[in-house]
This record gives sequence, structure tokens and C-alpha cells, in this order.
Amino acid sequence: MEATVAKILVVDDEPNIREVVGQYLQRDGYAVVSAADGEEALSLYRQERPDLVVLDLMLPKLSGIEVCRRLFGAEARERRVPLIMLTARGEEEDRIAGLGLGADDYIVKPFSPRELVARVGAVLRRAGEDPIAGVGERPLAFDGLEIDPNTREVTVRGAPTTLTAREFDLLHHLASHPKRVFTRDQLMEAVWGYTFAAEMSTVTVHVRRLREKIEADPAQPRYLQTVWGVGYRFSGG
Repeated sequence: MEATVAKILVVDDEPNIREVVGQYLQRDGYAVVSAADGEEALSLYRQERPDLVVLDLMLPKLSGIEVCRRLFGAEARERRVPLIMLTARGEEEDRIAGLGLGADDYIVKPFSPRELVARVGAVLRRAGEDPIAGVGERPLAFDGLEIDPNTREVTVRGAPTTLTAREFDLLHHLASHPKRVFTRDQLMEAVWGYTFAAEMSTVTVHVRRLREKIEADPAQPRYLQTVWGVGYRFSGG
């Protein structure tokens, strides 16, 4: 029985980027389809049913953020697939918005095509893990915070809060090892599956968003604490 070839949708308005990224992905054994604007991206997404999307944020017709919103927003009925954003260095707010909508990661232009291919592989491996992983684990309960790996639900001071898949994974990993300090490299490997140099601000952005959702005062976090010069730790209070 032949192994299934993962299909990647590459969305970028620059023909050279589409061509180079496509060549590198195909060289690694992936099937590739590409789109030059947001409207074409949505159309191909529905026609081709890709396994992962590589999406530039600066697109004609529909922005990358709008594409994310239509695919993965609260009212979207599309199946959720992994998504890696391509961003410019000055697009931090859009980057944060994309991560908040459920994008798995981002890579900043200019980038190494080989690094992008490696990230694609890591995200796909992460997405392909046993969907019932965590079932049977005991919920984690702290003062004012409950984390249930079985249902992937989080309750803060008695009220449910909505986390993206990666936000939940990061919180659960830290909370499963209270008081232990993790470097950003260690968190990238444990939560994102990367063992190579990556944008460490990915971790920073996710920690910031988690604090906004679970901390009473994000400026003075009780649970997700920064250990300056090292990384982060979880404190149960």
C-alpha cells in the first residue's frame, strides 16, 4: 500500500517565491498547488483539500488575515488544517492576529526554503499525532485554573476560555511541569516539534496571548512567569 503524499497549498503573490518554495517542497516528496491571491487561495483550498497551507499575509484581493478568518474563524465551517504564515518583519500585529485565529506558526521573510520545508514537516508530524492523545490523563487543577487534556478545555476562575490548539499545547506542557524552567528552544521542540533554529518570538507571542486569556493581570502574571535571561515557567499560585 502506497503512502499518502501530503498536499501543500502555497499562497504568495510573488511568482519567484511560489516557484522556489514549490520546488523545495516537491523535492521533499510533497504535492504542491499554489495561489497568487486570497480569492484564489480560498477556491483552491476547497477544491484541492490540502493537508497544510503556507500563506503570505500581504496578498491582493483578500489579505492573508481575511483568508485565515474565513477558513478558521469562529463562524467558519471549513475543516481546520495546519497553517504556516509568511510575514514581513513589520507585520507583528497581523502575525499576532493570525496566531489568534489558529495559525500554527509563522516564518519571517526573507527565509530559507529549507527551513520552511523543515517547519512544514514538523507541523505535519505534530498534526498527525494520535488525536486521542491525552485521553485518560488526569485534569490539572490549580487555584483558579483547570486544564483538561481529555476534552482540551480550560476553565479560568470558573469560566471556560477558548484557546487555539497551540496555545493549549503550550499551556498544558508548562502546567504539567510546574516550577520547571523551560528555554524557548526547549518549548519550540516540545510544543512545535522543531529541533532547529526558529523564530523564538513564536513562543513569546503565544505566551503573551495565553496571559491575556488566563491571567487576571497579564502585566503581573501569576501562572506563566518569565525567568529573565532563561525562559518561562508555570506557577500554580
